Amino acid sequence: MNKGWTDWPVGARVVVRRRLPDGRYSDVLGELLATDDDSVLVRTRSGDVTVAADEIAIGKVVPPARPRRSRGPASPPP
Repeated sequence: MNKGWTDWPVGARVVVRRRLPDGRYSDVLGELLATDDDSVLVRTRSGDVTVAADEIAIGKVVPPARPRRSRGPASPPP
């Protein structure tokens, strides 16, 4: 069986949809730190997440995040 995530480049931004024990799904989005036949390790905004191979439903490399907008005061109109 081809485990496509083993071809993803470390450092890429990825999204992995994982199956939860209750049958629902959850997405893990972030920087790929490591990958092998058994799991992927993704650094998310809230910390590092390991997703085991048997939990991976689907995943892919995604484009870099867009820059966040500044939340400073709005500029007055000209």
